[in-house]
Amino acid sequence: MGIFFRSRRAKKIKNVDEEILLNEKKDRRLTPDVPSNRRTNIDRRGDDGEGDMSFEDLMHDRKAGIRYVASFPVTVIPHKNGKKTGKIELNSMDISETGILLTTKDEEQVKAILEADHVRLKFEVPEGSMPEGHEIRFSLDAKIARNAEIDGEYLIAFNFIEDLGQYLKKRKDRYVFVSSTILLFFISFVIILMRSKSVIYFKFHRVLYLYSIMTAGFLLSRYLFGAFYKPVPIDPNYTPPVTLIIPCFNEETWIQRTIVSCVNQNYPPEKLQVIIVDDCSTDRSVEKTDEIIEAIRKENPYFDQNRLFRLVQRTNGGKRAALARGIDVADGELIIFVDSDSFLDPYAVRNLVQPFIDPKMGGVAGRTDVANTYTNALTKMQSVRYYIAFRIMKAAEGLFDAVTCLSGPLSCYRKDILLEKKDEWLSQKFMGQKATFGDDRSMTNMVLKEHRTFYQDTAYCSTIVPSNYRSFLTQQMRWKRSWIRESLMAGAFMWKKEPFAAIVFYIGLLVPILAPIVVIYNLVYVPISEHIFPTTFLVGLLLMSLMMSTAQLLLRKSSTWFFGFLFCVYYEAVLLWQMPIAWVTFWKSTWGTRMTPSDVEEKERKKNRRKRGKKKDTDEEA
Repeated sequence: MGIFFRSRRAKKIKNVDEEILLNEKKDRRLTPDVPSNRRTNIDRRGDDGEGDMSFEDLMHDRKAGIRYVASFPVTVIPHKNGKKTGKIELNSMDISETGILLTTKDEEQVKAILEADHVRLKFEVPEGSMPEGHEIRFSLDAKIARNAEIDGEYLIAFNFIEDLGQYLKKRKDRYVFVSSTILLFFISFVIILMRSKSVIYFKFHRVLYLYSIMTAGFLLSRYLFGAFYKPVPIDPNYTPPVTLIIPCFNEETWIQRTIVSCVNQNYPPEKLQVIIVDDCSTDRSVEKTDEIIEAIRKENPYFDQNRLFRLVQRTNGGKRAALARGIDVADGELIIFVDSDSFLDPYAVRNLVQPFIDPKMGGVAGRTDVANTYTNALTKMQSVRYYIAFRIMKAAEGLFDAVTCLSGPLSCYRKDILLEKKDEWLSQKFMGQKATFGDDRSMTNMVLKEHRTFYQDTAYCSTIVPSNYRSFLTQQMRWKRSWIRESLMAGAFMWKKEPFAAIVFYIGLLVPILAPIVVIYNLVYVPISEHIFPTTFLVGLLLMSLMMSTAQLLLRKSSTWFFGFLFCVYYEAVLLWQMPIAWVTFWKSTWGTRMTPSDVEEKERKKNRRKRGKKKDTDEEA
């Protein structure tokens, strides 16, 4: 499936095989969560969501039962008659919230463990071995579930007396919650005090202090509104027909895993359709797609050619054209867009459709996490940025039913709206150039203009993010260009929305655009002209960075929290300066990271310019 686990000491990523992803132990079946074809821990207990357990409990139990392949040392301390009988060092093979599998080749060690009344396990979960937040030292009691010998190797499975989630809540989470909450209040208080100074001295420099007040107000309001956000709960009886469309271009590494995740949904299979639209890939994407479709159909015949199939475009028309092709043949009343390197949680679809109970809802975004978080420092920074962008920023917009970007990795729309807007979307031009990227923001604008848009935090997927700086910077430039273009277009109608949401939107539009000018003024002009060190400005940046990191610590309790601070530093030092370039190039339609028709045309133009230049030099020499 293209899932790989490598040493966490790997720094330079040479190819996708070195990406560090969670390595879930495979079920014997490709689609164990499909209601008509599953054998999970939940299923064995005989509860499929229609019994006493709620879907929230089912989702919790499923996550607790996931086993992650991971090798790390574990200290086993046997106890007999209330006394320790030694200390034994073993290695793990896999681990879940509820138990762990250990291995050894020493028969005497096995005997000592089996003779014990009970054992205590001590171990530290390495980063990337389990979901974020588990990377601490554990010391807990366990009981033997089973043991076996295979080719001279002894396997011992333990059940934890107290599962890892309960352990974390008692010994880590409550302290992290209290300390990070206090720190957040302190940071907010200091920011407010500093901005009160801006109000006092407002008359001396109206423009600068107005920007300062606007920036602080915008960011603080995001965190405040994000705290009040709540997702729509699951109504077990609401399961409208859904079609998932996966546009694909040269994704042979990840496409199989993406397809499996889209099919393996806890959703009525008769109401689920998955369509893969290949945009003339030049690698083995089509072959890989056909392989996995055949394997899924062999295991679950229900997904026949009407419920799971792929299409191949005649020419490379871009992502929008691929999505539009899928829309034309989709059967579902709701359409879900899924990027070809994104992997859905088995309950993603069931959660994502819930806001559409509201007939005025036009589109919904799910949460996107980073799949390759622990690959290197860059992916860790992106992991924090993604989580805050969704759980805080989109959640704040969702509070007003006005989410301004239903992101490409996982988003859902009503089919009738997509059909109505499809031609306008496909033919969209800006300053004479055809729009080839920013398709998610563009469609969101068209939907948001007349309908509501929401963010559903309980519907989540994970996606592969760039692990090298060149690809990352190219991606960020493309995003900034589409952000400027679509934000300007959204500005024409956002004033009609909820007043507070509209005000925050326009402030959020001005702040990033003016940021480079303000930074130059504070860090260059003021020190040179006034001979004043910009202490207040730097402290303000520090506080804003700490707020992002502290929010990550509060909500996710992850060791990556500090990388939020590093991301903010990197943003100010590097990413911020992409904005002026985006100002003067935001009409460009090239992707930079894939050869779209626009990229091919641009490459040909450059090639022709070089030829003309060489010919001119030759003529001058003659």
